[in-house]
Amino acid sequence: MGQRFMPKIYSNKVIRSIWFYLIAIFLGIVCGMSGMALLEQVGQYCAEIFSRILKFISVPIVSLSVIVALSSYDSDKSMIKVIKKSWFYTITTTICAASIAALLYLIVRPNNLMAVSELNVQNVMPSGTYSKYLLGVIPDNILKSFLENNILSVLLISAIIGISIRFISEPVAKNIVISFFKGFQSIFFTITRFIMKIMPVGLFGFAVVSVLEFKNGLNIVGLGEYLFIVLSANAVQGIIILPLWLAYKKINPFKAFKAMSPALSVAFFSKSSSATLPVTMDTIEKNLNVSPKIGRFVLPLCTAINMNGCAAFIFTTCTYMLQNNGVEINFLTIVSWVFIATLAAIGNAGIPMGCFFMSVSLMSAMNVPISLMGIILPFYNLIDMEETALNVWSDSCVTMLVDKET
Repeated sequence: MGQRFMPKIYSNKVIRSIWFYLIAIFLGIVCGMSGMALLEQVGQYCAEIFSRILKFISVPIVSLSVIVALSSYDSDKSMIKVIKKSWFYTITTTICAASIAALLYLIVRPNNLMAVSELNVQNVMPSGTYSKYLLGVIPDNILKSFLENNILSVLLISAIIGISIRFISEPVAKNIVISFFKGFQSIFFTITRFIMKIMPVGLFGFAVVSVLEFKNGLNIVGLGEYLFIVLSANAVQGIIILPLWLAYKKINPFKAFKAMSPALSVAFFSKSSSATLPVTMDTIEKNLNVSPKIGRFVLPLCTAINMNGCAAFIFTTCTYMLQNNGVEINFLTIVSWVFIATLAAIGNAGIPMGCFFMSVSLMSAMNVPISLMGIILPFYNLIDMEETALNVWSDSCVTMLVDKET
């Protein structure tokens, strides 16, 4: 089953895209190191244009993804227990993944990549008492939160709308509302696909800006510490936390991991949990005897919302970007971003670079410079492989638990 999907995963189109990305980064590095003012200005201009484009789509994508993810799944009464357990395990494991990343971040306390920028970050993480901060998250105007890019407030509104849609009693009205939000989500996903086609332009600009920032002094130790946190958080979640959870529920984690290895291998190399889904479903049914009724419902649901690896990446990346731009990383910041990373991961699409794009969108929505993402980008291929394998492994664990308990 896995071999049948490999040609699709490794298509010529994907390979060409990777080459375009690499060429764009290389040209950006060359222009940044050239010392020619004109080339540097062109690169900075491209980066600014791409940043504006990302800001344009960032808040709508985050909001619509959360609304659709929380509202779209429904079934007959016999599946209500399955749905509840799937959501419970999804939310629990995702919060756990983000919390592990938060704990490692507090332990390692990574150094900045460079001297703190002079960016005015007063609107990024408001100051004041904890109660005043929480009060600012609660919206008094549905449009105000979006216009002011108050991402916590936007996520809160989106979560409330998504959950409320599930309780609409009139089926026709409910389906119309869900279709409305799905339609708008499709519009912005279509725009996103167009943007991905000009991604090399953005990568070129970010590479130029990154090189210029390198010249101003960059702490390579800080980059290593950041990568250590992301990779270690995913490893701890996949190798320790999820197996312990399975063992607690009387499921042999070693047998389960071995049985799921074909799907995990495809996930690792494809970097797409959605593309791996047919292999995952076939593997879990044949190798672990999971009921098709459960596997064919829970796995697609988990593929859409259960993103453990993304939660760790989004938390670590966004927190690190804030730190590099002068935001104090205190307890309030950590707790806030565990919450944001969990919701963002649930709303993230299971596609290659999905977590990277979501992180860029969140930072853009908060007016945080995203040029440092260009420094992370060359390492993201490895991160994405580990993330996707963890996501599929977590999906499989949730499905096994639901199957055992229903």
